Amino acid sequence: MSATYTWVNWNRHKRRYDVAAAVATLAFIGVFMGVTLGVERTGNMSPVIALVRALGACAVTLLHVVLAAGPLHRLSPLFAPLLYNRRHLGVLTFVVGAAHAGLSVVWYHGFGVIPAPLSVLTSNPHAAGLVLFPFEWFGVVALMVLLLMAATSHDFWLRNLSPRTWKTLHMSVYAAYAALVAHIGLGVLQLEKAPLPAILLGAGALSLTVLHLVAGLRERGAGPAATKEIEVADHASIEEGGAKVIEGPTERIAVFKHQGRLCAVSNVCAHQGGPLGEGRIIDGCITCPWHGYQYAPETGASPPPFTERIDRYEVRVEGAAAYVAASPAKEQPPASEKGGHHG
Repeated sequence: MSATYTWVNWNRHKRRYDVAAAVATLAFIGVFMGVTLGVERTGNMSPVIALVRALGACAVTLLHVVLAAGPLHRLSPLFAPLLYNRRHLGVLTFVVGAAHAGLSVVWYHGFGVIPAPLSVLTSNPHAAGLVLFPFEWFGVVALMVLLLMAATSHDFWLRNLSPRTWKTLHMSVYAAYAALVAHIGLGVLQLEKAPLPAILLGAGALSLTVLHLVAGLRERGAGPAATKEIEVADHASIEEGGAKVIEGPTERIAVFKHQGRLCAVSNVCAHQGGPLGEGRIIDGCITCPWHGYQYAPETGASPPPFTERIDRYEVRVEGAAAYVAASPAKEQPPASEKGGHHG
């Protein structure tokens, strides 16, 4: 998190992640091209066209991973690296998609008398029906959305656009996904005789739908009836620095263990609504797994110079039982209890 615009500083884990993502991307493109050229032995497939398709397939695959990161992490903490580095993967998706678009424009539209960008939008007049529909339009829409998201991925924009605006903007990734599905379905799939590409695309869309539904149903809860306290079941299993999420009357509550004590705060990050209970306490601060916003466990306040604050809840421990107040604490601890720093 940053209060002003600064160049991104990658730590050791993010460098490893970016290197792994880049290697996996290059490997995907290389294998895809090799298989494509190997299948098309008649010579009808040029290396350039194979590269165009490889870049497009890679961009779509990356977008599936980006959209699956959230529900996968809710189902298993093993997918935490995908969630924590989702913005990096989103930028990589745009870069690969832009390479696909650029090479396609040059190869298919760069040798005529009409400027290539204009040719992309006007060369196909068959807009009256689905057959031969100008699928390029959907590709342009998807690329513009991914460009906007990549350009505003830095914390500077998160802070200055306001959390609600930034969240609304980045939810348009689903519009980009729908546009890409239309781009592929009305484009290459109409020319492809083999059923495998259509099966893979359909399986990807179905998998994303099922993942989001399962994750949503798992988190859904009616919440406790009207009560002054909520019992924290199996609280002894909460590991140091970790949390257990429970259902409150009006919101979900994250119960953290910090220095052997239980602290309870709202599960909703004040920045963008991230699930704090899926994060950890790092350097003495609850750290949101989405964008690194931090809060002191005892107060719910962000360390200076930041001013964000989340609700905190009183916790009562009696023997082996622990109880969290159903309503947020009205009085805040003194400022001297605040601790930690933003990463």
